[in-house]
Amino acid sequence: MKSMSTRTRVLTGAAVLVAVGGGAFGAVAVAAPSDGKPADKPAAAANDTRGQDLFTTQHLTVGAATKAAEAALDAATKAGQKVTVAVVDRNGNTIVQLRGDGAGPQSFESAQRKAFTAVSWNAPTSVLAGRLAQAPNLKDIPGTLFLAGGAPVQAKGAPVAGIGVAGAPSGDLDEQFAQAGIAALNG
Repeated sequence: MKSMSTRTRVLTGAAVLVAVGGGAFGAVAVAAPSDGKPADKPAAAANDTRGQDLFTTQHLTVGAATKAAEAALDAATKAGQKVTVAVVDRNGNTIVQLRGDGAGPQSFESAQRKAFTAVSWNAPTSVLAGRLAQAPNLKDIPGTLFLAGGAPVQAKGAPVAGIGVAGAPSGDLDEQFAQAGIAALNG
């Protein structure tokens, strides 16, 4: 292996310094205001958006969602029904889903879609099913299911989650079990 000459080492070192210096100056130029005047606040404070164009939402914890799902499943089991329970967050993302022993294969997706529908409209799906007469195209919205069995979970009147139950012989029973899940959260 051939060692570098002094001249090569000096030129290499100079090139590194130019590259590092150029990067540092580039960073300073990016952070500097475009009008050339000194900034009143540090760059981090200037980019702080707290209180501006932001809002806060509430979400169930995994523990609370699990408690609600287990309460709904327990209510169904005590009634001799084989169901699936889904709990979704405000955005319709599944937090917890429990498929009870012997629940039908269709119940898994149905429970999730009922929960999504309930939280999306902040209303029980039994109420929403009645609205289909006036607006039949509602059923065409992807991911929704306008059958009784879904109920919204609210905090201060705003929806924070949805509970969907599917698999019982009637939507009224499914919704009764979803309400048992909500009662567990409020109890």
